[in-house]
Amino acid sequence: MNTYTDYLKEIEERKEQGLHPKPIDGAELLSEIIEQIKDVDNKHREESLNFFIYNVLPGTTSAASVKAKFLKEIILGESVVKEITPAFALEQLLHMKGGPSIEVLLDLALSDDEAIAKEAAEVLKTQVFLYEADTTRLEAAYKAGNSIAKELIESYAKAEFFTKLPEVEEKIEVVTFIAGVGDISTDLLSPGGDAHSRSDRELHGQCIFEHNKAQQEELKALQAQHPDKRVMLIAEKGTMGVGSSRMSGVNNVALWTGVKASPYVPFINIAPIIAGTNGISPIFLTTVGVTGGIGIDLKNWVKKTDAEGNVIKDENGDPVLEEKYSVATGTVLTVNTKEKKLYHGDQELIDISASLTPQKVEFIKAGGSYAVVFGKKLQTFASKVLGTDVIPVYAPSKEISIEGQGLTAVEKIFNKNAVGSTPGKVLHAGSDVRVEVNIVGSQDTTGLMTSQELEMMAATIISPIVDGAYQSGCHTASVWDNKSKANIPRLMKFMNDFGLITARDPENKYKPMTDVIHKVLNDITVDDWAIIIGGDSHTRMSKGVAFGADSGTVALALATGEASMPIPQSVKVTFKGEMKPYMDFRDVVHATQQQMLAQFGGDNVFQGRIIEVHLGTLTADQAFTFTDWTAEMKAKASICISEDETLIESLEIAKSRIQIMIDKGMDNKLNVLKGLIAIADKRIAEIKSGEKPALAPDANAKYFAEVEIDLEKIQEPMIADPDVNNEDVSKRYTHDTIRPLSYYGGTKQVDLGFVGSCMVHKGDMQILAQMLKNIEALQGKVEFKAPLVVAPPTYNIVDELKAEGDWEVLQKYSGFEFDDNAPKAEARTKYENMLYLERPGCNLCMGNQEKAEPGDTVMATSTRLFQGRVVKDSGEKKGESLLSSTPVVVLSTILGRTPNLEEYQAAVKGINLTKFKPSSKLLAV
Repeated sequence: MNTYTDYLKEIEERKEQGLHPKPIDGAELLSEIIEQIKDVDNKHREESLNFFIYNVLPGTTSAASVKAKFLKEIILGESVVKEITPAFALEQLLHMKGGPSIEVLLDLALSDDEAIAKEAAEVLKTQVFLYEADTTRLEAAYKAGNSIAKELIESYAKAEFFTKLPEVEEKIEVVTFIAGVGDISTDLLSPGGDAHSRSDRELHGQCIFEHNKAQQEELKALQAQHPDKRVMLIAEKGTMGVGSSRMSGVNNVALWTGVKASPYVPFINIAPIIAGTNGISPIFLTTVGVTGGIGIDLKNWVKKTDAEGNVIKDENGDPVLEEKYSVATGTVLTVNTKEKKLYHGDQELIDISASLTPQKVEFIKAGGSYAVVFGKKLQTFASKVLGTDVIPVYAPSKEISIEGQGLTAVEKIFNKNAVGSTPGKVLHAGSDVRVEVNIVGSQDTTGLMTSQELEMMAATIISPIVDGAYQSGCHTASVWDNKSKANIPRLMKFMNDFGLITARDPENKYKPMTDVIHKVLNDITVDDWAIIIGGDSHTRMSKGVAFGADSGTVALALATGEASMPIPQSVKVTFKGEMKPYMDFRDVVHATQQQMLAQFGGDNVFQGRIIEVHLGTLTADQAFTFTDWTAEMKAKASICISEDETLIESLEIAKSRIQIMIDKGMDNKLNVLKGLIAIADKRIAEIKSGEKPALAPDANAKYFAEVEIDLEKIQEPMIADPDVNNEDVSKRYTHDTIRPLSYYGGTKQVDLGFVGSCMVHKGDMQILAQMLKNIEALQGKVEFKAPLVVAPPTYNIVDELKAEGDWEVLQKYSGFEFDDNAPKAEARTKYENMLYLERPGCNLCMGNQEKAEPGDTVMATSTRLFQGRVVKDSGEKKGESLLSSTPVVVLSTILGRTPNLEEYQAAVKGINLTKFKPSSKLLAV
């Protein structure tokens, strides 16, 4: 769309969808609009004025550059628009928040026109999104004796951009709205199937509650009844925002219930108030902070106890819950931000200090965490220029140091990467820390939002302190449809220009790579002391510590090379005993969750904490199966503790895969990939020489809890079951129901199998090939009674399987094989009983392109069992996604049902399953 006429046509098309005009981000369209504004007789002048003032995206968009320049002309009197006075033009610049608007304001503030300079300076004093080019220019003017520059730098040193903001209101009245009972995944707030529309905020807003119009209307009616109150969206008897960070989910909630960020920027709302009986998922809570929102742990349902204080359990052995207080839809509550309490009338319900820490209150005051991060950097810059100490303005970072107490693995990593902390002070869990980030990942369904966030914060190039960053193409890999064709090349161009390694080359010099992002990040993480930030909840590396994050936090990490968070507590996981020869490591993963819950009376001690798993002997590929699943354990992150020799082997594998990327031509002008190989070589040399062995905690480190998993107790394959028919709605779709294979009695119908996603590695593909050969040898042929969809996670795996002969085995039994030269243009809606060899990528696990048929029972290796994610309900039956190991999935599709234990043991006999033996070494120092 390049002309105003095209724009009007699009507006009419959007009207049919109940949408307003799309916000303008292009220079060509806005330039035409400006010409129409200048022409006082133009028939489109009035609407053009409206578009110019109220419908242009700020930041570094090309439209923002054109708008800023025209506003400058008006302020200087070079253009006269009666509806836009110079004062109003300055107000518009104030709301553009960085990029070309800062350049224009500096032009004006450092000009010879004293009156204009002072007015521009007053606006600049409110701004925080200044980058090196801006601050360098300001410092040069200050050193040259410019009085306005001196005034500005002195204001920044006092952080007046923050101190002069209005204080957070003491009492916020809210009305409750139960969004669902039980855990609420971010799919409810921003469905995966609508990923293509996330950057079009108004359009995407229509998908909240999975397009449930009745629920949307109920919310509107509640707002109409309480126009003076904010809506608090609640997960009753569950956790809000499980599954992913999903900025689009928070954006949708804010769009429906939040506060308008600026009168001149459309469809960007902030400050939503979200709550859950069991609080907010850790990565989702970070996203709430990005928007200056409030996330509350209600604890309104508690375990019922008898007179002796013992927990009362139901017939299934689950704790009986009783309601401590009601938050039924329509309940009016008060959030008291000074007392940090939640009230119902005059009745105090609960202390919410954790929701209103000094840092979180600052995010609320500043309108989001970005403004605080950039504000601190700007104040530090100004103080340095003036040669003064930084004036304490922001809440001091909490620094917890316990004499004589050792460090957990995450405490060691945070101490090593900390910036701005008290020099020489050793920090323990609970300390607020700003850390440098080594690796950053952006995926393709949130990447468009990340690029928008980078534009909004006026960033133009990746921070030089980031070792490497990658933009994936995995979430849109299975279907190269018109939506992908429109969005993905544009995303890849932006990210490539910004400095990331990209899955697709904007110039098509190398073949598109749709490898699953987590696998690529796991390969390019070449230091066990690294910190990784990625735009996906499964950013869980088996080297270093990785945090799944919203698109905005990813943008902040790319732009600044930093992240801020408290050092999390850790839970130590160790193993004893020996695996049965017919078990797969996936069964160990599920058993870990099951045994942990049993050991702690149903309480999930992993939630919100680091799982420090002492695997020791598994290489990064295999260990990733465990660390990846920790997202479903509701952990904040995980760290794999390895033996020296195992870590060296993992780093050598990573080096070889990075070299493959280099050979494909994927390195950029900064030689990022070559630099990663150098980092890996250095780390390997340190381990071999003994100078710096593999990361390990101190022997006297303190943990929130310690869990020992008994491998002897794992007698049969374990399956994570969504338990879709549980009478207690809150216990459905939780990932916590782990059942043995025998529970299903060998009779449960399976309609489709899926081997793929980030949970599998090369070994799983080899297991599949060997099982097919065994079945043919036993039965004379391979016949599928249910479809089996196979999506290898990476092209490297496909290439290695081809070289070793296993891919040829899979081809032999397949009825469909992906073709990169002619990728599918439409999502499959029906499946035949055969093997489908799909393109590397997320495929069914993502749920945004391909899905199982509604009502199917799916047996999958993937991570997601949320309602509607992999399979929707039909009118007759609930869709369900059971999660298990590769051999269970394969055998289920051969049989068309769950196998019994005897059938399973016979099918895997002689197959080299993923073995695990606990380390015999003490993995501590």
